[in-house]
Order: sequence, then structure tokens, then C-alpha cells
Amino acid sequence: MDKPEITQAMINAYDEYTHLTLDRRSFMDKLTKLAGSAGAAAVIAPMLAANKASAGMVPANDERLKAQDVTYPGGSGEMKGYLVEPKEASGKLGSVIVIHENRGLNPHIRDVARRMALEGFVALAPDFLSPLGGTPENEEQAREIFGKLEAAATVANAEASLKYLKTLPSANGNVGAIGFCWGGGVVNNFATKSPELKAGVAYYGAQPKAGVPNIKAALMLHYAGLDDRINAGIDAYKKELEANGKSFQIFVYDGVNHAFNNDTSSARYDKKAADLAWSRTVEFLKKSLA
Repeated sequence: MDKPEITQAMINAYDEYTHLTLDRRSFMDKLTKLAGSAGAAAVIAPMLAANKASAGMVPANDERLKAQDVTYPGGSGEMKGYLVEPKEASGKLGSVIVIHENRGLNPHIRDVARRMALEGFVALAPDFLSPLGGTPENEEQAREIFGKLEAAATVANAEASLKYLKTLPSANGNVGAIGFCWGGGVVNNFATKSPELKAGVAYYGAQPKAGVPNIKAALMLHYAGLDDRINAGIDAYKKELEANGKSFQIFVYDGVNHAFNNDTSSARYDKKAADLAWSRTVEFLKKSLA
């Protein structure tokens, strides 16, 4: 079979499935109709999904880095995470909490943490499913578990992650956060609650429902031009940030989809947009966390 054409309607159907309905049978039925056959749908579905077997950009054993799984006190109970630091650094470094999508702490997010460490930060990727037993191997199961997380408990665990980073001898005490999809929403929400967060970068994250006047962190907000679901909240969020005198930047990347930064999803990844957003993010965090 030739490589099938992936349409915007297929991508929209996948987004609806992964973020709203979590009903795989209905998704596959819709995809079959859009693709024209069950066989074509079976080929397309993995292309829409993130492929955890895809090679990372930075090897797990990169000799420039010190990487380890860690445990530390959470808001209530133990948190697990993946901590990465540059082996050779001149002076203390800013720290970044890397917040995963609604698939949990998977190989892709570990890779993002390594990328962040290579940029000169102490990077911690917490497993926000720790209170529920940790990220499972099965991503379908992971997405279902996310519905059991409480927003307040998640913010408490983000704050505990911030405090843990402040204790590290290699860190300078300035902590930022970067999050993707579900994690982008957590960054926005976390910023409304934490007076100690210095900077927040949200990739296609849901806007906070309240608390904008409380934000202390500088924000950088990346959005995908074709992501109508998330983009519906941009204008109201922007107006509230402006009205409250907050420091923020908004970038909308035309013609790209939700999850454009995730290089393990061949149908949605956009290298040009991802590279540009990453360069902006790194420059922003270096300035904010120095």
C-alpha cells in the first residue's frame, strides 16, 4: 500500500479522541470512513499517534549529561521524576520543570528534558501520574488515568517539584516550567498559583480558568494555527494578561497542528515551527532564569 494521505479531518478526529472523548472505537469508525477502508485506517492511526519507539534527538547515554531517575517529596506523597544536568557547567544553573503531555513521562519527554539540559539548564521531568502509580506502559491507559487527577493536587506537585529543584547544589534557585498539551495547561494553571515560578512556557496549553491577576512569572505561549479547540481561548487570556499588566509573549504558528513540537508523531510534527519555537523558548528561559 502506498503511503496514505492524512487529511486535516483525520487529525481533527484524532485530537477529539485523545482530548475529549477517549473513545477509540468511535475514533476508528470515523477514521475508517475518512480513509475509505479499515485497512487504510489501521495504517494511518499509528501515524497520527506518538511513536514511543522513535529515536530521540539526544541519546539517553549522552556523555555530556548526568541523567537519573529520582524521587522527592510531593504535595502529598512521593513524586518520581527524571533529572538531567550538564556534566560540565561554569557556575550554578537555572532550572526547568518539563511537564509532559497526557501520555505521562514517556521516552519523548525524557528526550526533551535532555535537550533542555544541553541548553544549559537543570531539567526535571516529573511524573505527574506518580500519585496513581506512575506512568503505565500503555498510552491508552495513561490517557484514561489523567481523568482521575485533581487540578489542585497537580499544582501542589508542581510546586513541590519547584522546591526540590531549589535544593540542588547545581541550581541557582531560579525555576521555570515548560509544558506541552496537558502540560501546557498545567504551566498556565501553575503560574496562577506559584509566586516563586520565574518563567512559564506553554505549548498549545489550555488557558487558566481563573487567577490571572496572581501570575508573577513571565510567560511565553506557543499555539498551533490549526488548533481551533485550544485557540478559542487565546483572545480572552490575552486581554486578561494585558489588563493585569503581566509579562507575556504569544506566538501562533500558521498552518501547523496541535502537538507540532512532538517529533514522534509523523503526521503532526512540524520541524520548522518546532525549531523556531524551541529557539525562542531557550532564549526566553536563559534570560528569565539567569
